[in-house]
Amino acid sequence: MTSERPEGLDNFLQNAGWGGVAVEPLAGDASFRRYFRIRGGGRSAMLMYAPPPHEDPGPFLDVAQWLTQNGHRAPVIHAEARDEGYVLIEDFGDDRMRDWLDANPDAERAIYTKAIKALVKLRACPPGPFPPYDMATYSREVGLFTEWYCPAMGLDVDVQTYHDAWGKVLEPLLKRQDPGVTVLRDYHAENIMLLNVGQSADCAQGLIDFQDALVGHPAYDLVSLLQDARRDVSPELEREMLDFYCSQVDTGEDFLADYARLGAQRNAKIIGIFARLWKRDDKPRYLAFIPRVWEALERDLMHPALAPVAQWFDDNIPQNIRDTRGGELM
Repeated sequence: MTSERPEGLDNFLQNAGWGGVAVEPLAGDASFRRYFRIRGGGRSAMLMYAPPPHEDPGPFLDVAQWLTQNGHRAPVIHAEARDEGYVLIEDFGDDRMRDWLDANPDAERAIYTKAIKALVKLRACPPGPFPPYDMATYSREVGLFTEWYCPAMGLDVDVQTYHDAWGKVLEPLLKRQDPGVTVLRDYHAENIMLLNVGQSADCAQGLIDFQDALVGHPAYDLVSLLQDARRDVSPELEREMLDFYCSQVDTGEDFLADYARLGAQRNAKIIGIFARLWKRDDKPRYLAFIPRVWEALERDLMHPALAPVAQWFDDNIPQNIRDTRGGELM
């Protein structure tokens, strides 16, 4: 975490009516974005600095507006200067779902039930004006596994048959995501804020980190939440929450197969991303999450709908690496 103040910050705050406030740097995420808490005059806010050319705050602002207009709890936008990469937003506090549940594990079922209800509500909305989660995007994402993880493990794999297998697995679900739903894509316990939670699970849940939203399959955000790369979710809780979701909406007979398809797709992508964060961006802390992601991937590969991809893994990824949940990268 760097404490250096971005150039132009004070001028932006002054123009936004927040001049002379205290600026506290906060831990960032896996992107080039930086975050600050702003305090002064009895007020607090969060500043997101998404500097061009690496970042563009425009999608965040557009998705936040759509979410708010459709009754979801995105942060209020206090001020923005998108060309400079500055966005001043509502301060949701410090109670991330992940951290709060670490201290209050008995509330896990209630908190996850609320998070599932939010996805049910999101599914009831017409899809937003966002790009489609199409086959090209799915394929590009799973390609991160062979592009970054396999070389990091010293594996020479058959990339063409890898993509061929994924095409066979993912093609059937495309028709079931038309017209589709808004997919937030990073809907998990580190991106759900508990608002005014205190000691009770009966609280509102605020959304953050949704700037990459697309229109896709309703199972994707379920996978993101219930096969969380950063927090253990027991198979029992995953099953219970899946059953609850399916009891609230008409999912259709192929939904659980599609859930496994997208679980495997997302987990293969994440393993590749975490390897890239280490090799390209010098962020090795994400490597600690890879065994958890591999474990979820192995469960997904057991579903019959994943047979072509499962066969590719059997043919290309040595069993000793899989037995150690992805092997040692450090």
